[in-house]
Amino acid sequence: MATVDECRVALRKLGEQFDEVDQESRAKHVVERSISCHVSDLGVTFYGRIHHGGLGPFTEDPPADGAPADVKLTLAGDDLVALVNGELDMGRAVFGGRVKVDASIGDLFRLRKLL
Repeated sequence: MATVDECRVALRKLGEQFDEVDQESRAKHVVERSISCHVSDLGVTFYGRIHHGGLGPFTEDPPADGAPADVKLTLAGDDLVALVNGELDMGRAVFGGRVKVDASIGDLFRLRKLL
């Protein structure tokens, strides 16, 4: 079972991977959104943002305004680590029920093109 620290590292790595997306794709597909990532087996939620400058940083502190995240992910810690490491396909994970995504259809299409 992945630890909270391993999940933090995975989210940091995801941000680094997002930094590799070319500027043209970012300009075309990024709309600033708040993101929450609830790691169900650890009972911890990470909060961050997607923006033209990148993804994150993720913290365990909810937004000061208390607004719910625009994009909400729920998954197990092992699945988060596997997704970021390329060992688990996001589409299969979503359709297999291992990852739950709560977002608008537009946000889903944009994220799919970026991640």
